[in-house]
Amino acid sequence: MADTTTPQTALLTALATEHFVQQSAISATISEMASRTTIYIMSLSSALVATGFVAQSPEFLQPFLLAVLPSLFLLGSFTVLRLVDIAAENMQAHIGIARIRAYYRTLGDDAAFQFSKEFGRWPENDAEPSLRSGPLLAHLTTAATMIAFVNGIVAAAGVTLLALYVGSALAPALCLGAGTTTGLMILFYWYQRLRTKGMVRLAKAYGPEKSVL
Repeated sequence: MADTTTPQTALLTALATEHFVQQSAISATISEMASRTTIYIMSLSSALVATGFVAQSPEFLQPFLLAVLPSLFLLGSFTVLRLVDIAAENMQAHIGIARIRAYYRTLGDDAAFQFSKEFGRWPENDAEPSLRSGPLLAHLTTAATMIAFVNGIVAAAGVTLLALYVGSALAPALCLGAGTTTGLMILFYWYQRLRTKGMVRLAKAYGPEKSVL
């Protein structure tokens, strides 16, 4: 039997398949993001409950905290780094979908209306909800930022307790802890912006539209 499939039909079939694959990748990244966030929060909650029990035996509290707080901080750091990677993978999938939608718009007037960039997401449409308040707030409200902030508090608690252990007064120890959280958040924010800018450059180079991020 002769193959009657035209090149354009084959291309459209391939694009539809790729569109489905990219959308599946977006769903997978969101699922992984939720799973990793839950693992960290559950670990932190369990550690806090365990600390409450151990606090009834003061001789065991200090060794327990020395073991638990660094472990939680490392787990949080790994979680944050992976969440940023997941966000980058999500953005890459959106770039792929935007390119496919740009081709769909060339199929005719009806297609141009149905796949209008005004009804797309980033990077086709910079007016999507997460960007309406500007890039600063968009970065501060990500799941990675949320976990980074909680992890910064864990680090602050560890630094404050360490300062008190070596003989520091309460006020300087608290200031040192607050400075630790602030420094970590600034460092994380610029790391996240750096990774995001890499994806924005990719969108500008290969995507149909520019982005405000």
